Amino acid sequence: MKHAAGLLAFVARFVVLGLALAFVVGLLWPGTGERLRQRFGLDAGRAAQVAAPAPGAAAAPTLSYADAVARAAPSVVNIYANKTVTEQALRMYTDPWMQQVFGGVPVGSVKRKEQSLGSGVIVSADGYVLTNNHVIANADDIQVLLYDGRVAKATLVGADPETDLAVLKIDAGNLPVAHILPHTTLRPGDVVLAIGNPFGLNQTVTMGIVSAIGRQLSSSSPEDFIQTDAAINLGNSGGALVDAHGNLVGINTLLIGKAANAEGIGFAIPVDSAKKVLDQIIDTGHVVRGWLGADYTFVPVAANGGLPAAARGVMVADVYPGGPAALAGVQPRDILLEIGGQDITDPSNLRKREAALKPGSKVEVSGLRNGVPFHVELTIAQRPAQLDDGSLDG
Repeated sequence: MKHAAGLLAFVARFVVLGLALAFVVGLLWPGTGERLRQRFGLDAGRAAQVAAPAPGAAAAPTLSYADAVARAAPSVVNIYANKTVTEQALRMYTDPWMQQVFGGVPVGSVKRKEQSLGSGVIVSADGYVLTNNHVIANADDIQVLLYDGRVAKATLVGADPETDLAVLKIDAGNLPVAHILPHTTLRPGDVVLAIGNPFGLNQTVTMGIVSAIGRQLSSSSPEDFIQTDAAINLGNSGGALVDAHGNLVGINTLLIGKAANAEGIGFAIPVDSAKKVLDQIIDTGHVVRGWLGADYTFVPVAANGGLPAAARGVMVADVYPGGPAALAGVQPRDILLEIGGQDITDPSNLRKREAALKPGSKVEVSGLRNGVPFHVELTIAQRPAQLDDGSLDG
């Protein structure tokens, strides 16, 4: 018994001594064990087992949007709009103090050439190109650089300042056309890619998500923007916003820049809205929208009023003199609940519906005035042209 115990103690001391020696060797000469296993072929079976995939297992796919870009990019073009700008010429005083106080003396005007950079999307094999109105506004000459390096002169078919869209026509064959689905459905969180010509760098792709849909930046305009955090810079205007499969979902239009302490806030016109403008401009050269002659806002709801926060309807904020609403007797602070027998859900809903009405048609509007129901019939007018305030970039 004592002999067995002594033998066991000897083996234990030998094992401990061996482990200690191996630790010291590994500490002083890292990788020694790996090299010994390779030298005597002890690691070959294990390496083969690790390297070989399981039978029937598929290789892990590489996450990439290269196929979507390859599908969409050929239809995106660079636009160079040349215009003549007239500026006031000054003759400066020779005296530094006079220069600082008075600047200079007007001596007439001078003209100079200016070039605007932008992007566009080929939307038909006939050569129709969608872009932003602010890219080509007042241009004397418009040149389009195609994906394959060809350059084509473009003519302006028509423009719609209200949505900041313009339609160009180029005469070229074998044109790659953007892929447009019959109806586009976007959700916040969907991946989108912006393709355009930022700062003249030629085709550039940025990625982001749909941050929101149905955005409006003007209380009096039927806007319906897609908000995205995909980078949109100067020169991206008029370019393509596509989904993860390369389908066109929007026309990149503007951004809220760092001057407003904003980052990652860009906007695109939904392709469904752009198609309606495109069709009207091709057919008639301009876009006609209905107009109620009033500005409206959300219905105010008191915090302790016991009503849901999202009350339906709109509140009339202002009525334009001589407009349809004024002629029908609509007054500021009226609550409008229905138009054409259908509920009004919010200001955005009413703006879209009034814009779709044909000028000259009649429509019934129902609502509340000081809590009392009322009904009036309006004769829809054509919406007046709106001026772009130029406060945003894109």
